[in-house]
Amino acid sequence: MNARILLVGIAFFLSGAAALIYQVTWQRLLALHSGVGIYSVAMIVAAFMVGLGLGSHLGGVLSVRLPPRTALLAFATLELAIGFFGLASGRLYYDWLYLRAGGLYATPWRAAILHFVSLALPTILMGMSLPLLVRAMVRDTTHAARTVGLLYGVNVLGACAGALVTPWVLVRFYGVREALLVAGAANLLAAFVGLTALRAPQTPTPPAVGLPPERPGPATLRLSAWAAFFALSGFCALSLEIVWFRIIDVAVKSTAFTFGTVLAVYLLGLAVGTFIGVALVGRLRRLLVAFLACECALLACSALAILALVLLPPRTPFFAWFFELWGGHRSYNLGGAWSWPPVWRLYVLLPLVLYGLPTVLMGVAFTVLQRAVHDDVAGTGRRVGVLQAANIAGCVGGSLLAGLVGLTWAGSAGVLRLLVLAGVVFAAVGIVRTEARGAFAAGAASLLALALLMPGERALWLRLHGLTGGEALVAEDATGVVALTPREIGGWRVWVNGRSHSTLPFGGIHTALGAAPALMHPAPRDVAVIGLGSGDTAWAAGCRREETQRVRVYEICSPQLGLLSALAAMPEPPPKLGRFLRDPRLEVRIADGRHAFSVSEESYDLIEMDPLPPSSPYSGNLYSLEFFVLCARRLRPGGVLCTWAPTARVRRTFLRAMPHVLQLGDGSILVGSNRPLALDLGAWEERVMSDAVRSYLGDDRAHDVRSILLTARPAEAAGVDEDINRDLVPRDEFNRP
Repeated sequence: MNARILLVGIAFFLSGAAALIYQVTWQRLLALHSGVGIYSVAMIVAAFMVGLGLGSHLGGVLSVRLPPRTALLAFATLELAIGFFGLASGRLYYDWLYLRAGGLYATPWRAAILHFVSLALPTILMGMSLPLLVRAMVRDTTHAARTVGLLYGVNVLGACAGALVTPWVLVRFYGVREALLVAGAANLLAAFVGLTALRAPQTPTPPAVGLPPERPGPATLRLSAWAAFFALSGFCALSLEIVWFRIIDVAVKSTAFTFGTVLAVYLLGLAVGTFIGVALVGRLRRLLVAFLACECALLACSALAILALVLLPPRTPFFAWFFELWGGHRSYNLGGAWSWPPVWRLYVLLPLVLYGLPTVLMGVAFTVLQRAVHDDVAGTGRRVGVLQAANIAGCVGGSLLAGLVGLTWAGSAGVLRLLVLAGVVFAAVGIVRTEARGAFAAGAASLLALALLMPGERALWLRLHGLTGGEALVAEDATGVVALTPREIGGWRVWVNGRSHSTLPFGGIHTALGAAPALMHPAPRDVAVIGLGSGDTAWAAGCRREETQRVRVYEICSPQLGLLSALAAMPEPPPKLGRFLRDPRLEVRIADGRHAFSVSEESYDLIEMDPLPPSSPYSGNLYSLEFFVLCARRLRPGGVLCTWAPTARVRRTFLRAMPHVLQLGDGSILVGSNRPLALDLGAWEERVMSDAVRSYLGDDRAHDVRSILLTARPAEAAGVDEDINRDLVPRDEFNRP
């Protein structure tokens, strides 16, 4: 391997790693602007990809006008610019756009425009890099596919490393700002290595031996046709990624580490496939056949994996472990507890079974495509830019149509069925345009059969909750997957995205958390609760019917309300549930509560958070100092803020934010106010034992709440004062030791 290619490979690896660090951290920062709901995240992802697509096209156009040496210099300049932007991006996205201009994101359309504008410059520059590098490194068309494949594979391998290191090292041990500094430094180092490559000698490309001619033949297509196929390929790839990640999210009971870890497996498969394609592409003579076969095969493999997941008997050796885990209400605390067999099974083996082979085939298809389109050296960068832009356009379409529309109207199983049917398009082209008509006809028939055999939504999600049937209720839309499953001891368990959140009938910590602060406040007229769950916290918060006029609940996973209503309509529903859902004071908004507080000046007498496990993705947004301070600003004079404090850090963070705090029970319930809280146990006991409150809660629950109230005492912090949760240093979410 000559020195220049080695140096350029190192530079592009660093560039890929930095890009994934940016994607993960910028998405986290921008979610503070517009919320962590699916529509907000979809806007951010789409804006990121649109910028990459525009950059790919612009890079391709520019590459035609540049000689190879200048193209390499342009790449180094791009990395330099991206690096400086990355170093400043924390101040731009958080300190300025969020803290000072957060009100601009009040409406979805403005948020979408602002996300695109704020991401345009760095993502366009990122998108330009591959076409320019291709122009710089390709010396003859015979080796064009190999060169492009090597560059792309190395870049994806860097992205794989970035996806792993961001949650496991950078954000966990240092924080978001520091992660951005590392990414910026990687870009600057990539620029330096790229400039060094300018001075490195480049060994002449050896003559091609035994490679097929690339002149147009009967099965050769125009660039526009290849671009159209690559766009459809991108649409299918992103749609599959959405389905796979939804299934993995439920199957592993997602934590803050899940996205980066399973994304790394996805990218690793793509990189491996690209390198396999580099090794094989010189031997392929029927390029259109190879490309179409890869697309048909990856869709068929995706369907077969889901079929196996749903149809395998629960007691099948080795699979039985997964089935038992899915039915258990405890999550594996990745990052907080270490046992390598569960990590291997959940975060390596399961993703490999679901999408290992399909992602490898995606990589092979990419390299085959490059072999088919390059017929002159000067135009290689332009062709790569056109193809990448088309592919990314398809990815944007898949992200929006499958992620927002498809999951809501068809569910994950339905989207996968439609994608398998879309594979028939590739098979049809093979029948019409190639000599392998019989093979593609068989492929089309197989895809149609698989589409018919695909399981329905209920069968898929029952399996991933450790069930094979019964009375369980399940529902899915773009915002998430919710299930209500019967408990052996009676009652129901509420699952959100595979994690157990609460139980029915009402009672326990949720009732205490909701009712206690409502009884401590003199007259809580307006109440806000973040998180619906079983409805227990919000129901209990409304226990003072005469004083409380409104209970507003913010929830980002919309199927919960519908399933609770369906449960309330059953012949023997949990007590109190139907009355709670019919309560005219109840107002459920499908929205991110933190974002709502950020863009609205509306104030409340009582603000509460339904208990959320601290290891849940984005839980740091609800346990940070900045969030508690924001809530305090939304309290009316004498208003009360209540949170569950599952860790010592949450406790310290809350005490830092609130000037006056009482603790209840074992200290896991904290009640804070912007004014001194009178420790009036007698008045609280009188309220909870009043006829109205006892009638509302029920005698047993009223006595439980009374017992909790009588334990109230001033809260005192313990531990290092600086060891708290911040927006940009979410220690508990990432299980920092």
